[in-house]
Amino acid sequence: MKGNRNIIVRPLITEKMSDLQEAQNKVFFVVDWEANKIEIRKAVEEKFNVKVDKVATMRMKGKLKRMGRFQGNRSHWKKAVITLADGFTIDFFEGK
Repeated sequence: MKGNRNIIVRPLITEKMSDLQEAQNKVFFVVDWEANKIEIRKAVEEKFNVKVDKVATMRMKGKLKRMGRFQGNRSHWKKAVITLADGFTIDFFEGK
């Protein structure tokens, strides 16, 4: 099993995802490609001290990119949608 620091790569923050966070208490993360739902659940619960209800994962295919006559691919990545239990929140932009 990987360490919790290696499972969660970074939070995924867009307008749509911040709306879902407010309305349905869902948080989005970019996670390690090989991490499973159980490892993701444990990593989020330990790192942010919250209770997780549900974990959904998606494997996102890297896009084909061109630069002039040369082309290449962006890396594949995995997205995790974490549904938090009632009463728990994760605030990424804390004002201190």
